[in-house]
Amino acid sequence: MLLCGVCGRTLPPEEAAAAAAAAAAAGQRRHHPRPASPDLPPFCPLCGATGGPPRCEERRRHTDTAELGPPGSRCLPAPERLPECPFCGEAVGRELEAHLWARHGHVLGDLGPGTGEQLYECPMCSLTCTSIQILEEHVDLHLEENSFLEGGNMRDLELTQQLQTEEDERQKSEEEKQEREEFKKLQRQYGLDNSGGYKQQFLKNMEREVNRGRMQPFDYHKRKADMMESLAFGIDDGKTKTSGIIEALCKYYQNENKDVRRVWLSAGVDHFHSSLGDRGWGCGYRNFQMLLSSLLQNSLYNDCLRDTAAIPSIPKIQSMIEDAWREGFDPRGASHFNNRLHGSKAWIGACEIYSLLTSLRIKCQIIDFHKPTGPTGTHPRLFEWVLHYYSADNGSGAKVVCASKPPIYLQHEGHSRTIVGIEEKKNKTLCLLLFDPGCPSQEMQKLLEKNSDGTSLRLLRKYLGSLKEKQYQIVAVDGVLTLEEKSACRHASQVLTSEKIP
Repeated sequence: MLLCGVCGRTLPPEEAAAAAAAAAAAGQRRHHPRPASPDLPPFCPLCGATGGPPRCEERRRHTDTAELGPPGSRCLPAPERLPECPFCGEAVGRELEAHLWARHGHVLGDLGPGTGEQLYECPMCSLTCTSIQILEEHVDLHLEENSFLEGGNMRDLELTQQLQTEEDERQKSEEEKQEREEFKKLQRQYGLDNSGGYKQQFLKNMEREVNRGRMQPFDYHKRKADMMESLAFGIDDGKTKTSGIIEALCKYYQNENKDVRRVWLSAGVDHFHSSLGDRGWGCGYRNFQMLLSSLLQNSLYNDCLRDTAAIPSIPKIQSMIEDAWREGFDPRGASHFNNRLHGSKAWIGACEIYSLLTSLRIKCQIIDFHKPTGPTGTHPRLFEWVLHYYSADNGSGAKVVCASKPPIYLQHEGHSRTIVGIEEKKNKTLCLLLFDPGCPSQEMQKLLEKNSDGTSLRLLRKYLGSLKEKQYQIVAVDGVLTLEEKSACRHASQVLTSEKIP
């Protein structure tokens, strides 16, 4: 008997003969390869002879005389590789028998069992089955495996989507939290955090001064009483005011020649600097006080300001702006502050100054120098505009021109100042003269000294290279409005616009 070298089972006589013939043909085929084709006649795998019916005597002779080895022996494959097909050399392992009959059955003819038996190939993995029932069971296994994989993929997809959704929600929550923090930071920066206004900050800072030993308790109570009285009457206490600077400048320039060719000064104006109650946020209000101090000295504006005989306190100015909003001026700006300024530390700018002046029937305009007009981020057009403003009605060739024009409110990001004049140097360069609310009275009073050598002017002078903010806005006063013009301005301020240069 002969054992199969693949599965080890005892081969029937016919299968044994076929296996022997295949083994013998393997060596012959390596020297005389011949492709198997259903179009060629059957040939002997041992000697290559062709022709004759499948049971030709020549093929049977080779089969009968093939050395099959001793009974009971096994033809074991080489341990280092899988069994190979003797016809095509393909390593097929345990599927050798099925491979031989499926691929090379026309060569072997009827030497083996199953002659005429139909084989069934799996459409998914090309495995050959001997019955349709086995094939169906085999294909069902494929389908079950695919169904399991699809279910696993679906669960993986759902898990991925869930994780992505959680990540999106977490990121959105972080962004919203950051936005809230940034918004609160801006509210604190611009005094809109409901932390109190002028009065609360004034008292808090005085208490800090007492704790640090910089103020005596007696002074604390006295200044507190003065502050409460000022707030009650709505009038500034004047403790931060410096008067007479414009007059002192006029005398200085008349006696000083040096490098100044000509100079134009505004009408008389008082300087106001920030106090303990508005330090860090009150520059806009202080600049309005400076502008108003000049208007109060001009009889042209007496009728407009008949209800404003003195410089109002900062809380009073806040109430005056709220009154302008209630009249209908700049509703968009009002909504930005929730229609409320009084009792807060809210910053104000050019739009609020415009609304307040217009509500008092004072004619003014906003000029927006919205981008630099010179090299290295400078604004020469701003300097030229100021020169034209002060020199337009003064054609005289005097060196010092004390114009009747009020000062100009100057606003940029984070701060505001007041333009009180402009110098023209002998080399034709221009220099603005500014009052800064951040400059204390002690420094400003140095300008009033009779024997001043002009060094204190550095506090006022701003050359072209000193103003390099991206944007500047000015509010310039230019007369009085009639009631009809005031109404027209109120209507136009529903969408407040400015004149842009350039």
